Amino acid sequence: MRILAVLAIAAFAPVVSLAQSAGEVERCFQNPAACSHGGGGGAAAQAPAPAPAPAPSGGGHAATRPAAPAPDYTTVLQSAEPDRRKIQESLRTLDKYNGPIDGNLQSDATVKAIQEWQKGRGTNPVGKLTPQEAQQLNAEAARTPIRRVDPATQTATAPAAPTPVQPPSKSNADALKELQARLAERRKAAEPKAEAATQSLIRDLKAYVAADGKGAAGEQFAGFAKWYADTRADGRAVGEIAPVIDDYGDAKAGAAVASEVLLETKKGASNQSQCLVFAWIEGNPRKNPQVFSCDDVAGVEKWKTDQSLKSAWR
Repeated sequence: MRILAVLAIAAFAPVVSLAQSAGEVERCFQNPAACSHGGGGGAAAQAPAPAPAPAPSGGGHAATRPAAPAPDYTTVLQSAEPDRRKIQESLRTLDKYNGPIDGNLQSDATVKAIQEWQKGRGTNPVGKLTPQEAQQLNAEAARTPIRRVDPATQTATAPAAPTPVQPPSKSNADALKELQARLAERRKAAEPKAEAATQSLIRDLKAYVAADGKGAAGEQFAGFAKWYADTRADGRAVGEIAPVIDDYGDAKAGAAVASEVLLETKKGASNQSQCLVFAWIEGNPRKNPQVFSCDDVAGVEKWKTDQSLKSAWR
């Protein structure tokens, strides 16, 4: 009887085991986290996720990085002249440059100024600018206030006695008025000589017209002689001749005079006017005489510069 019971239990055991395995499968399906703690009699734990495979090493050598592009200096060096002048003006605003504003970014003075600016920024002082550096330079200059030097604060040595209270610095408007007053005084002192020289010219011009192309005015001012000949060839007669003194002052060869002269011409009922600038050094005969159109401002100013004119009129 005992043997039959043992055989019955042995036969029943696989059924129980199968029942427990089916229940464990259902429990894992409903709650996967419970399968990792055993407790279910034979449930397998979840395997960890595999680690990602390493990236290919390229045969055991590190990947080669592309070379950095060379700095672009050509764009700024070949930029428009106003842009190059602006760079020089910015350098001057930052007290790095005191040369001419001529747009030459390869002059020694400009190169040294750019190098000094680059040193202050801690960059390579090559003396040339990339487009980005040019923008940064101009932006820095635009943020820099223009400083006005107050002469009252410029002292060579500290005074031994207590410094007296300085009056407030003059405004720009007051300084301009004082300058205009000084120029007016200089002009007033020079006016008699300038007026006499101009009136002498007008007398010679009128005499030349009255003599129909003969006289000192045409001999000294070749440009006026040509203008008169062209006017007469066009059938026009010269009428009123009115002067306005343009400039007067001391030059390296004597007193220099520049006068604007308005010449009226007539042909029938048609009246026209021509403006000419007569420039000369006082003397008998006049020295270095020239005639310019009133529109030729550059020509007149160059003549004054060539004569080293120190104006007492402007």
